[in-house]
Amino acid sequence: MDAAQQEATARARELQRNWYGEPLGALFRKLIDDLGLNQARLAGVLGLSAPMLSQLMSGQRAKIGNPAVVQRVQLLQDLAGQVADGSVSAAEATERMEEIKKSQGGSVLSNTTQTTSSSGAPTVKRVVREIQSLLRSVAAAGDIIEAADTLASSHPELAEFLRVYGAGRTSDAVAHYQSHQN
Repeated sequence: MDAAQQEATARARELQRNWYGEPLGALFRKLIDDLGLNQARLAGVLGLSAPMLSQLMSGQRAKIGNPAVVQRVQLLQDLAGQVADGSVSAAEATERMEEIKKSQGGSVLSNTTQTTSSSGAPTVKRVVREIQSLLRSVAAAGDIIEAADTLASSHPELAEFLRVYGAGRTSDAVAHYQSHQN
């Protein structure tokens, strides 16, 4: 790989970090490990071709163009967390992956696919990811940060919101959300 290709890959991975919280190669490897998948199966669940998944993982492509695929990634991340904490069995995870594969995006998902609390309400992480997804579908992280910088002197709380949800990590946004409850 020549210097120009290395620079392009590094830039794509940085854009991925801004858009998705981490480079997609790392994110997809975690899903593969946590859910016991291979790359072909992950591509199938997400609705991507195997070559496209490979290009996203290697940094040859930066962005997932289809919002429904982005939502499936988020749903799989939620599912992986539930498998890790023991609240979902491997058999249930397999069933849910089939539901995720069939989902068309948007907010009309069954309760078994949606990450919910025992009361049926969406979890904080799910709400935060929905906010992040919406903001990131409207503008790129750099544009959101620029808007936040413009607002910082007159509306610091709004600027912080834009930075945290529009360009920050999900864990930071969850902490922000929880700190502003009640």
